[in-house]
Amino acid sequence: MIAPGPTLETPRLILRPTAREDFEGFCALMADPETARFIGGVQSRPIVWRALCAMAGSWTLQGFAMFSIVEKATGRWIGRAGPWMPEGWPGTEVGWALLKEAHGKGYAVEAATVAIDWAFDHLGWTEVIHTIDPQNTPSQQVARRLGSPLKGPGKLPPPLEASPVEVWGQSREEWRARRR
Repeated sequence: MIAPGPTLETPRLILRPTAREDFEGFCALMADPETARFIGGVQSRPIVWRALCAMAGSWTLQGFAMFSIVEKATGRWIGRAGPWMPEGWPGTEVGWALLKEAHGKGYAVEAATVAIDWAFDHLGWTEVIHTIDPQNTPSQQVARRLGSPLKGPGKLPPPLEASPVEVWGQSREEWRARRR
């Protein structure tokens, strides 16, 4: 079973809606203290199951959610990236989270780029943000490579209100001018 939604491709990646088969990848992502550190911390399988279902449900209820990222060369699930805006979120976000073995290959920028294009072109968003922990320097570098400057401190809704975040982002016009 796969959630309803489009499939996007880059030269190295396939981005598709959440599928039941992604569960083990989600579990691996959230079981590793390094990769889970800035996205809610290490989580048990039952909690990860609920998060996977929330992602799939968002596709059904909102028509968007983070895409599952599949590496074309291996067919392996390596992370998630894309639009995310739960109730109370500080803006229209495109976020990313990848398995540790997928770090340092440019996959986050590649996936986020096609997801931002899709959010602006198909969702009609006029701005995209990235909420990033002030200590998460790798994600700050991704935001910079995407052309998103730091806009200032932000606040997430409960139960994440105690998590420090900075908001990075840009308008659709800024994005399109940079992409030309």
